[in-house]
Amino acid sequence: MTRSDSESSLLPEEQEIATAEDGDAGTTKPPVRLLLVDDEPGLRTAVKAYLEDEGFQVTTANDGEEGWTLAQEMLPDVILSDVMMPRCDGFALLKRLRADERLGGTPVIFLTAKGMTADRIAGFNAGADDYIPKPFDPNELVARVHNVVRRQERLLAEAARFADADISAMAKQITEIRSMLGNGGSKKPAPDVKLDFTPREASVLQLVAEGMMNKEIARRLETSIRNVEKYVSRLFIKTGTASRTELVRYALEHGLVE
Repeated sequence: MTRSDSESSLLPEEQEIATAEDGDAGTTKPPVRLLLVDDEPGLRTAVKAYLEDEGFQVTTANDGEEGWTLAQEMLPDVILSDVMMPRCDGFALLKRLRADERLGGTPVIFLTAKGMTADRIAGFNAGADDYIPKPFDPNELVARVHNVVRRQERLLAEAARFADADISAMAKQITEIRSMLGNGGSKKPAPDVKLDFTPREASVLQLVAEGMMNKEIARRLETSIRNVEKYVSRLFIKTGTASRTELVRYALEHGLVE
């Protein structure tokens, strides 16, 4: 059995862990996995063929309902979606994705014939990462996909920056922070900021504050290392911090963790 055959038999989250381990070993990066959701068969076929020629791994769906099912199964790196579709349109699909713990951070690019400024604004307000009106230049599509992938990789790299840090050193820093903040009293302060954390983000924040690294958090929450990196990255963004130590300090100072 070849490596590709063995990888194809893995569950989606197992594939993600294998990908992370490959990155640690310095092996060739796997292809970016795209989910293309559009109800036009001709466009699906043409775009899929072009993107595959550019080195992407492409899975297609006929509408938002099928796209939602496939997204949960494959956990794609990027989703390209039409807006006007039967059963479940692009906005409804995006709403489901953003509410999902595993898929909430997945970049979404809208491909649609609706190119008016108001429509684009509605797409961005709904949480889309990019918006390409049809007809589009295939080269522009590839460039925009690469752009959102690079942006996502930068966020993940920032989140993973301390993943291999010495756990004892991290624990010592957290102890020092807790001790410093504890001088003002023994009670946990009431939260003094309102941040829109998802339940899973809150769980990850608590475990980071307990000194756990990404691999340990992944095991505790029964998810992939890559997903933990996404959650930590989103916590950095929401709290305006740039490291795990800063994140823990912020969380303790504002009463966000025990």
